[in-house]
Amino acid sequence: MNQHILLLTPPFTQLNTPYPATAYLKGFINSLELSSDQADLGIEIILHLFSRKGLISLFESIGSQSNTKLSKNSQRIIKLQKDYLNTIDAVIKFLQYRNPTLAYNICDEDFLPQARRFEQLEDLDWAFGTMGIQDRARHLATLYLEDLSDLIQEAVDSHFGFSRYAERLGRSATDFEPLYQALEAAPSYIDHILFKLLAPKLENVTIVCLTVPFPGNLYGALRCGKYIKENQPHIKVIMGGGYPNTELRSLKEPRIFKYIDYITLDDGEKPLMNLFDHLDGKLPKGSLKRTFYLEGGEVVYQRGIHQDIPFSKVGTPDYTGLPIQDYLSVIEIVNPMHRLWSDGRWNKLTMAHGCYWKKCTFCDISLDYIKNYEPISASLICDRIEELISQTKQTGFHFVDEAAPPALMRELAIELLRRDLKITWWTNIRFEERFTYDLCRLLKASGCIAVSGGLEVASDRLLHLMQKGVTVAQVARVAHNFTQSGIMVHAYLMYGFPTQSAEETIDSLEMVRQLFYNNVLQSAFWHLFAMTAHSPVGMAPEKFGVTKSGPVQGLFADNDLIHDDPEGTEHEWFSDGLKKALFNYMHGIGFEYDLQEWFDFEVPKTSVKKNFIENAILNEPAAKVKESTKLIWLGNAPEFISQGKKSDKILLYIENKSTSIEIKFTKNLLPFIKWLFVEKLENKSNNLTMIQIKEKYELLGFNDFEAFLQTSLWIRLKHEGLLMV
Repeated sequence: MNQHILLLTPPFTQLNTPYPATAYLKGFINSLELSSDQADLGIEIILHLFSRKGLISLFESIGSQSNTKLSKNSQRIIKLQKDYLNTIDAVIKFLQYRNPTLAYNICDEDFLPQARRFEQLEDLDWAFGTMGIQDRARHLATLYLEDLSDLIQEAVDSHFGFSRYAERLGRSATDFEPLYQALEAAPSYIDHILFKLLAPKLENVTIVCLTVPFPGNLYGALRCGKYIKENQPHIKVIMGGGYPNTELRSLKEPRIFKYIDYITLDDGEKPLMNLFDHLDGKLPKGSLKRTFYLEGGEVVYQRGIHQDIPFSKVGTPDYTGLPIQDYLSVIEIVNPMHRLWSDGRWNKLTMAHGCYWKKCTFCDISLDYIKNYEPISASLICDRIEELISQTKQTGFHFVDEAAPPALMRELAIELLRRDLKITWWTNIRFEERFTYDLCRLLKASGCIAVSGGLEVASDRLLHLMQKGVTVAQVARVAHNFTQSGIMVHAYLMYGFPTQSAEETIDSLEMVRQLFYNNVLQSAFWHLFAMTAHSPVGMAPEKFGVTKSGPVQGLFADNDLIHDDPEGTEHEWFSDGLKKALFNYMHGIGFEYDLQEWFDFEVPKTSVKKNFIENAILNEPAAKVKESTKLIWLGNAPEFISQGKKSDKILLYIENKSTSIEIKFTKNLLPFIKWLFVEKLENKSNNLTMIQIKEKYELLGFNDFEAFLQTSLWIRLKHEGLLMV
């Protein structure tokens, strides 16, 4: 059988960059020497819809309806359709970085037609006061698209959303019936665009693989499957991704197989490899791995016994076929980290499969994508970086690790510097004590601009219950090290964890206030705790003082659980106040307000000392210097200038990008300092360690190496870029 595979991302994921799943799989399929293509139907639909031709069709479709049924907001947009038609193509080009001078017109606020979304502008003016004209224009253009999105939702397709298409149908869907009814109903306006774009891609295709990372992709994926089954029944349809991995592990619903043939769980490489061999007649069905299918009207699951493909062998992601330059860089909300997610184009890579910590009790640590930890070498990561830059011409990288390991981040940074690879990158971390100030400076020098990490509930009791392995003081110190190095820090914040009291919620808010006030955090977001079936809390709720109260087990999805917390407070009450306070703190205001000001009901007084975070930062214990500690020099090569025959001093002179450095030291140290810089530090291939330095220092006849580390020379060198990591 001559297989040709089509990898599809159904609508919708994100506007600014491709979701990486199909690129990862295409890279692996290349290693199997199989033919494959890939497409992101989400961005294709958006570009089709948000064009002059697309809007003409949209307004004509709406025009056939009775507009009296529409809201005043939608009626206003329809009356302004000429203005939308005259601006849409220019705005899309601007959001694609192809028309930057349009920013001046957009910021005039007389260029774009405005509907309901622009009503929030007065509230946001102060937030954009220090932002550049390009950023403000990008935000206004985003509001403009969201106005049109509101019209589409109301007039032609209630399921529409830029990144959450029909999400409510897939979220916590224990019963397949609502999805089934929607799929069996007449196709919507957006569905018809989907079919139009999908049809030509199916020529000569024998297998379609649909990735479903989120609930908002499920409906689109199944619509694709239904169309394929009705029009190209010989094509086999396979579904995988984050949604099946978390929601469908106990699947018993046969009706889903009306639209697809197979569902795979966890890492897709080995299940797909076995499926390809099965469809090629080389393997029986019993040899499939982590795969659901329908047989005799019953859902069958083959767990499989074959070993997975090692993470180091899955290949480099291949973005060939994806319209990298056509994605839209939008600014949806004024949050620094959320902006990174939605603005700019990022190549997605992973340093390590799984999580090296895998203990957090709210996390799905029983699932393969977290529990099976496998790092790869910094050298291989850099090889993949270079390949992706060659492919995409983009030097921005988002490492999508569950939690990037500090040791591997160190090695990656060293390798990036050794290769003189100039990239911009960010990732997710745990607030480990290993992130010293020197390590953070090294990461910054290698191109790291931001990290995100889970502070969760800023309460040591609850952090212990969560098994986070950190304290609030530790998080503050680590975040401070990143911030002082010029790396932005975003914190995931949680409220509503089992047994959390009202006072602990308010104490947590006070900690967050202090973290922003001391410029330890620059960005954060509150999440309400959700109990999931695959987390320690979900698997043994009684250990955490809560009881599972729903939902009723169905044949379809099983992940989000309903629980009662008899020991805790009414957590939902705090939602608006927490978010309002955080919004202000992120923008540097409201620190002087009593915490009660953020809530419209009485809350407890905080018991947290007003200088808790400041003291935590000031009392950071000295970093332990081990014999294996590596030394890295971030500056340029030095010159050694004699101060004359009568002087016992040597001038060490360095020209760096923004500074000139002059350090005087005694002549007797010259052999050691020259060896250190000329023979070792300038050669970035050398892995110079503290034990090697100590041995050389003593070999040259010097005594008391520990005293040397306290000299003004050594302290000055460390200040100027000599890192101990």
